[in-house]
Amino acid sequence: MEIAVLGAGAFGTALAKIFSVVPDSPHKMTLWCRRADAARAIEESRESAHLPGVRLGATVRVTHDLDRAVSGKPMVVSVVPSHGAREVLDQAQYFLSPDTVLVNAAKGIEQGTLMTMDQVFRDVLPKRIAERAAFLSGPSFAKELVKGIPAAIVVASHDAQSNLLVQEQLGTELTRIYSTEDVTGVELGGALKNVYAIGAGIADGLGFGHNTRAALITRGLNEMARLGTFLGANPLTFAGLAGMGDLVLTCTGDLSRNRQVGLELGKGRTIEDIVGSMNAVAEGVKTTKAAHDLGKRVGCDLPIVDAIHRVIEEGVPARQAVAELLKREVKAERL
Repeated sequence: MEIAVLGAGAFGTALAKIFSVVPDSPHKMTLWCRRADAARAIEESRESAHLPGVRLGATVRVTHDLDRAVSGKPMVVSVVPSHGAREVLDQAQYFLSPDTVLVNAAKGIEQGTLMTMDQVFRDVLPKRIAERAAFLSGPSFAKELVKGIPAAIVVASHDAQSNLLVQEQLGTELTRIYSTEDVTGVELGGALKNVYAIGAGIADGLGFGHNTRAALITRGLNEMARLGTFLGANPLTFAGLAGMGDLVLTCTGDLSRNRQVGLELGKGRTIEDIVGSMNAVAEGVKTTKAAHDLGKRVGCDLPIVDAIHRVIEEGVPARQAVAELLKREVKAERL
């Protein structure tokens, strides 16, 4: 199968690499890069600056031309960050086939509109394509995927055939894909875990220990499920790969960009300084504001999200935000 991947960051490049070497049935891949100069550099060197040392094979083409990237492709995987997805997909829709299965692998909530990527797709794309779209999530660091380290992820779609196609075409010997129809739950889990990963990094940056991290992960999971329930998700989804699985990975793994952001915040650096020094996107920074605003919109209490929001958006010192969080009125634990 010919597959396009939109977005040549670490994860997009990793997907193009592993899908091009699927045993027995490797795919012909086209990797789309937003910047023309970056596309040329990757095409010539066969390496991305985001994944140094990982060489792309001859079956992977790299282009800046969106028409060339997606035209005629039966499957298109979008790894464009949530803040840029609307613009790219609005352009790409004119080149997509009506039968194209669009797979979203980015994790975030659009700022301003507070839409999930499923809602953005429905707002931008032709109805048939939007209704058959699939959403990939779960614990999966790019650097581990390209090393062939076993992983399990999940795909969610309103269309059962799309789920099956993704499982059959994108699953590998070392990457197992489960399926669900709970698109809302999978998307919220994938987006919110980045926020809590920043929180875990803050705790580590402040010198706290395993007790604190365990509490943050557990209560973060509770907040995920609470907001998900408000928005119609199945709360059990958050006990799975897109919820607990991805939450544990990003809150504990040193490869997590969002956790690294939190570490620096805990050490006293400003968010502007941290983001300005990064060469990759940490989705959790923008998702924190979106999640905070979404909780307020629907009347859902998200105290950990709100505390992280105060640190990032209001410049409140991390230690002060933690102290205020712990001083909240005591209450019963409700799952």
